[in-house]
Amino acid sequence: MAKIHATAIVDAKAQLDDSVEIGPYSIVGPNVVIGARTVVGPHVVIEGNTTIGCDNKFFQFSSIGAAPQDKKWNGEPTRLTIGDRNTIREFCTFNTGTVQDKGVTSLGNDNWISAYVHLAHDCQVGSNTIFSNNAQIAGHVEIGDWVIMSGFANVHQFCKIGAHAFVGMSTSLTQDVPPFVLLNGNPAQAHGVNIEGLKRRGFTREQINGIRTAYKLIYRSGLTLEEAKTALQEEEIANPAAAEQIRSMREFLGTATRGIVR
Repeated sequence: MAKIHATAIVDAKAQLDDSVEIGPYSIVGPNVVIGARTVVGPHVVIEGNTTIGCDNKFFQFSSIGAAPQDKKWNGEPTRLTIGDRNTIREFCTFNTGTVQDKGVTSLGNDNWISAYVHLAHDCQVGSNTIFSNNAQIAGHVEIGDWVIMSGFANVHQFCKIGAHAFVGMSTSLTQDVPPFVLLNGNPAQAHGVNIEGLKRRGFTREQINGIRTAYKLIYRSGLTLEEAKTALQEEEIANPAAAEQIRSMREFLGTATRGIVR
């Protein structure tokens, strides 16, 4: 049987693996599924249509799976999904999705989510990200794998942040961020490539140099975005060692809906 503290309230319809732990005064609603070895600390509320994977750790006072903060929401059965091995610290708020978008808010695997982070409705967050204290993510935002959000960074609704990007402290984002880019400020400005992060993740010198070349084509060449996409396509052919990384930057430019931070 799951280890449930005597003061916790767990609905009889909730589906908990036998190895789950629920701390004092926590509340788990009827439409919640929690996977193996997940630990829910004290004073946590998990509600809504929420599915949580294995080996997660929820610290105290978080609100997980509450209704979206969207005036258009009218009680539709939207969802929140959380993957495996995530750490979710104190006072986080994760909301379910809306029918105006995908209907689901999702968080992948192996993410480190620090205190007071807000993950709004319909956000799609990948894996291996780090969100520092008070990072605030508005609705419909897409965040790729390995992104780092520094403390007090905030993201406007519908923005996209590409994989391996680094967003500096107190940065205010209102446009999209291509993969690998390091940026900071309010308003945000690009300041180069997240080289230190790429080194730590095992990118080769050739790959990093190719990413830097692609960055210069986008940010330092004076090209329009359409011209930059053409130049990036040519660079893919000329630089096979970094072709995959350059392609990801080029393809991101084709999907950016709010323009890029430039």
